[in-house]
Amino acid sequence: MESETKLRLENSGIDVEDVLERFMGNEKLMERFLKKFIDDPHFPLLFEAFDQQDYEKAFQEAHTLKGVCGNLSMTTLFEQVSFLVECLRVQDHTKAKEQLFKIKENHEKIIETLRGIYGNEKDQ
Repeated sequence: MESETKLRLENSGIDVEDVLERFMGNEKLMERFLKKFIDDPHFPLLFEAFDQQDYEKAFQEAHTLKGVCGNLSMTTLFEQVSFLVECLRVQDHTKAKEQLFKIKENHEKIIETLRGIYGNEKDQ
């Protein structure tokens, strides 16, 4: 991996060494999953659930997103989504909604970085 690419990923909040370790050093596999994250449906579905005040669905989407972020070593986003999951678990919808907008900022930063590196191409 080029050092510039690695730096861009790290600056967006992705622990490259950790995700590479998780993928047993396979950069192509890591890239494949990072590309898939660009079009991951769980984030928009999370917002949709909040808009509909369907907090059970929001919990499910947040929990899934948490797992995806953890597997891709998106450290800050993982921590933010983990906090959201806990807010939803205890039904603190006010804190959950506040957290959602913090997550949105970080999510957009990661997506922008990934699109800058990989474009909008989808790996089949």
